[in-house]
Amino acid sequence: MTPNYESWSKDELIARLRELEAKKHANASHSPVASKKPFHFSSHPKRKIAIKFCYSGWEYNGLAYQNGPTPLPTVEDVLFKAFVKARLVDETGGLDSCGWEKCGRTDRGVSAAGQVVSLWPSTKHELSYVSILNRLLPPTIRVLAWSPISPDFSARFNCKHRHYKYFFTSHGLDIPLMQSAAKRLIGEHDFRNLCKLDPGKQITNFHRCVMRAQINPVSPESDGDKRVYVFDLVGSAFLYHQVRHIMAVLFLVGTGLEQPSIISALMNVFPAESDSSPESQLPLVDRKPEYQMADALPLMLWDCAYADSDVTWQTDDDGTESGTGSDLYHQLHSIHQRSLIHTVLDEHFLTAVTQYHSPPPQYFPFSQTGLTPHTLPRSNLGREPVLGVPLGAGTYKRSAKYVPLLERKRLDHVDVANERWRIGRGSKYSKPKTLDDGVE
Repeated sequence: MTPNYESWSKDELIARLRELEAKKHANASHSPVASKKPFHFSSHPKRKIAIKFCYSGWEYNGLAYQNGPTPLPTVEDVLFKAFVKARLVDETGGLDSCGWEKCGRTDRGVSAAGQVVSLWPSTKHELSYVSILNRLLPPTIRVLAWSPISPDFSARFNCKHRHYKYFFTSHGLDIPLMQSAAKRLIGEHDFRNLCKLDPGKQITNFHRCVMRAQINPVSPESDGDKRVYVFDLVGSAFLYHQVRHIMAVLFLVGTGLEQPSIISALMNVFPAESDSSPESQLPLVDRKPEYQMADALPLMLWDCAYADSDVTWQTDDDGTESGTGSDLYHQLHSIHQRSLIHTVLDEHFLTAVTQYHSPPPQYFPFSQTGLTPHTLPRSNLGREPVLGVPLGAGTYKRSAKYVPLLERKRLDHVDVANERWRIGRGSKYSKPKTLDDGVE
């Protein structure tokens, strides 16, 4: 029979609450959960695996785990915590304790569709890694597949090539000119003038091999100057911010502010061996000119490629309509559908504003407008026009006067910057830092 608490005094109610609390603690101390033995990772067998996953870069402070606080979480931190919650790795040992290794680092704002990490989780048997991890991860990080791998496999060093994609619209750009410039990247070159120079890395070898550099359409031709293109760049390894620096120069070529030959000039960092070589006709650029790299949002690490003998990618899908693979597809399909609606809404906002405000004059590309930096028309008030040089994703660097790249202020020579760091801040470190093979 339920007591009539309404008739009880204050002291009686307090005594009853204390009695119930005591019973609750007594039951908890004898429950199976309370008496459960701690999980000892060292007593469980391990097998090495690789995980392939995607993530939305704009939600994170880059891929790499950081020791200090960051404005946004890092992808590695969130992914590692999911492994911890699944009791697949020991949190106390950190990333090193499970042999955690990534294929390549992506910087803040850069996304990935095929990033790979390798590690030793505490399990001997094949588990449903895709579904286990995705239940613990936010929607902005999705595990796509996993593979058993050999003990000596390295997500970084076994990678055959890395494929980056950079998306942009054709608004104000001459695509054939950009393609002509991009072709010059193919082969092995010194890219010191097409990356971010960080003396703390103590890099002295800036030679990298580009296997493919191509610009292809993504959307139909009917989209006009809103047509979306992608710059596909494939190479064995990349320098810090290399893709975004290359893309910034391609934008300058597309507008007509620079010629396609600027790519060749920026890679000409050593004196020509003979007067008859093609390099002898190019200006020598042994120090990087100052310029702003392209925006991070449109950049994606599309794929990390491995030999078929190294990995066998597999999923947890059981082949049914309600299987894990089906659920994952529906999740990403829903996100894509929502993004399309956002695009249509933004398009209508733009239509609404044009009813009352005229678009600004279009100066680019020079190959279509017939203009040059010296023939730009002044405004009705006699003011010099302000150029909006594209940096990707609707961002621009605005300036009333354009200074050609080879006429700009140059940074210190790499050797000078490295030596200054070594005798300064670098003297505090016992060994120089190294740069990842896939860095953006």
